[in-house]
Amino acid sequence: MGLFSFFKKSDKLGQENTIDSKDLLQNIEVENTDNNQDVVTKLSYHPDWEVPQEQKYIFNFLANELEPLKPNQLSLSSISIEEDMRSKKWQVRAFFRSSLPQAIELGEIELFIMDKNDELVASKKFDFAALGTIPAESARPWVFEFEKSTIKVDEIPEDGWKIAFNLVSLRGHQLELDPSWEKQLPEAQKEELAKIVKTLPKLGETEVNFTGLQAKLADNGNFNVSIFIRNGHNKAINLEQLPLEIIDATGKQIAKGSFKMDPILTVQPNSTKPWTFIFPAELVDAKDADLSRWTARVTQ
Repeated sequence: MGLFSFFKKSDKLGQENTIDSKDLLQNIEVENTDNNQDVVTKLSYHPDWEVPQEQKYIFNFLANELEPLKPNQLSLSSISIEEDMRSKKWQVRAFFRSSLPQAIELGEIELFIMDKNDELVASKKFDFAALGTIPAESARPWVFEFEKSTIKVDEIPEDGWKIAFNLVSLRGHQLELDPSWEKQLPEAQKEELAKIVKTLPKLGETEVNFTGLQAKLADNGNFNVSIFIRNGHNKAINLEQLPLEIIDATGKQIAKGSFKMDPILTVQPNSTKPWTFIFPAELVDAKDADLSRWTARVTQ
């Protein structure tokens, strides 16, 4: 296998990203253990590999340097990055480790490369089925290949980089409630909002979407509009100023205004936050409005 040429005698262990197995194995039953002792992971090769003796020395040396894990953890231990000069792909060497007391098989997982300042420099989804069955309490060396299109910088990061699990994508898209909403809403309404969020179309990875939730004309002529602000990014977004217009079922603009968010409104990664905007009566033209269906748009 050409894989072995990527691991060299000069390789050293770098940063480690460790998570609780429950964050990743939501659909896999993890065996309970009362043992809280540290787990020393044992080197494990893919069953299809025929590892040259010299390479075994390198793998053993690196594996012996690994720190013990706590029970029921999963980890990515960074080793090194090499760039293919022709394709500009990054060959990222790492150990995937498990301290679980049972063997596991995994599916698709998104991984990040973060620099020493925790800035994202590359991201890609990998099918971990390629790694094969991961034995209990083991460390499997692997090369994760990041194509040029998945890399966001021009140069390989300096020392201090790490390969990490994207936990935001693993947990799925979630409802995020502002503390004021969290405090005021009954549990039944919170559950209803969460159900609605689950039925909404899936967002693109860099998409921000505004979806109407509820619109009501007040007796004083104000127009109260509740909107789902949906963030598909893997980073939080901050809204300082939001110019909005509301279009009814006939295509008529019935309200338009710009809202200064004070304090700034933050929507967490891969989350949907409901928010209510009140258009003053002078910004509303609701005569003969058809609110059986309506749309919220961000204007320029």
